[in-house]
Amino acid sequence: MLNELEWRAGLLSNQFERRSLLMRKILALVSLLVLATACATQPSGNKDMPANANNANKSAETKSTGPASEAGIIAKEKAAWDAFKRKDADAFGKLTAPDYIEVLDTGAQDKATSIAGMKDFEIEDVTFADWKMIPVDKDAALIYYSVTVKGTYKGKAVPAGPYREASAYVYRNGEWLAVYYQETLSRPPMPMPSPAKESAKPATSPMVKPADAGPDANADEKLVWDALKSKDFDAFGSYLATDAVEIEADGVRDKAGSIKNVQMMDLSKATLSDWKTVKFNDNSSLVTYVVKLPGMKPDTEYHSTIWVNRDGKWQALFHMGTPAGSPDENK
Repeated sequence: MLNELEWRAGLLSNQFERRSLLMRKILALVSLLVLATACATQPSGNKDMPANANNANKSAETKSTGPASEAGIIAKEKAAWDAFKRKDADAFGKLTAPDYIEVLDTGAQDKATSIAGMKDFEIEDVTFADWKMIPVDKDAALIYYSVTVKGTYKGKAVPAGPYREASAYVYRNGEWLAVYYQETLSRPPMPMPSPAKESAKPATSPMVKPADAGPDANADEKLVWDALKSKDFDAFGSYLATDAVEIEADGVRDKAGSIKNVQMMDLSKATLSDWKTVKFNDNSSLVTYVVKLPGMKPDTEYHSTIWVNRDGKWQALFHMGTPAGSPDENK
């Protein structure tokens, strides 16, 4: 009897040890599974973070700016005038791009020169009219308008105007900034140089295809003037965009008006100098320069043209000329 009880006790002990061993194995296996799951999910979380960051960056980079709002650009232009009127250099600086350039009847000047000149102006009142906007491309736009001004420059009254005004805005770092401004005092048509005695027929054969314009705005503008000097008005017209606008002291012209006007002028002796360019973006640029026109009064003008790439073809979209002011004419 005792031997049987000892045998049963030994059997139960062995079963208990086997069950304990099995439980330890199960617990060990469960622990391994938990650890493996934790290790598997951790890298997944790390990968998601850079992916999300990259997606956010990509979203910011590809964010569509949309077309410029005419109301928004007008508001910015008026704000720039207000800042200049108040001599608020900081506010004016925030509304203009670092490569901002303006063209007056004294020539072209950069942003720093414009801000420094605030101290010489006292503007009492400004009246705007005839606002019009031209989209240049998705990241650039041009606004032009007329303005009358009551004020003084270095203590002397400035002509009230009206002035013809134009400003270009570019979209950079999430905001629209002024990058170009030009004004010209409205005047009646000026005397033209006497037409040359030689035939007005184009010097270039009409069968010769004009050279193509490209991303170099200086070179493009010289092509235009080569056509004008040789009286090849077909070539001249080929460089203008269909919706091209020209502003001169005596008026605003569309493409047809520009082509008609240059045919009444002798530009064969014009000389060009002092070239400056401002790149708006990969598809649009501004070029400014000085034109000397013998026989004209005044014989010096400051010109600007905006060139734009449309469907692979570079064309002149906007042109403006400002006659030089006389030494005793204050602005």
